[in-house]
Amino acid sequence: MAEWKKFCCAVDFSDPSRVAMREAAELARRFGGELELLHVHLLAAPAVDLGALPPPPDVLETVLRELRETLAGWQEEAARIVGRPVHGTIVPGIPGDDVVRFASDRRVDVVVLGSHGRKGLARLVLGSVAERVVREAPCAVVVSRQRESVRSAPAW
Repeated sequence: MAEWKKFCCAVDFSDPSRVAMREAAELARRFGGELELLHVHLLAAPAVDLGALPPPPDVLETVLRELRETLAGWQEEAARIVGRPVHGTIVPGIPGDDVVRFASDRRVDVVVLGSHGRKGLARLVLGSVAERVVREAPCAVVVSRQRESVRSAPAW
């Protein structure tokens, strides 16, 4: 088995993504590796076809500022687990494509990402970033799923 030193965790700021971030941070801590959190900011379809105007630059800057602030908070949480600084990157693009591209360009050893666990029609319609990354990534991929809470029996 190759030595794992460069970890990338793709985050979309959902609950399953937070579970993946914590697992990635724990792996980076355990293996003494570096961790980078990656958020791919989904590009909207060209508005020209719909006759709509693109958003004004100040709106885009506000969105990017909010994404950077959110990512910074996630980096801080991950850094507490890893025990050293965690890098964060935001790229515009299509999540499945750009997570794979990022892993290849940065020569990542392991990509960690969460799965929403959609099934049936929802999965067909929405697609699966995790499935695409598993099929196309040039490295190991760890897909984490949020565990459903177990209901305890009433204490009677």
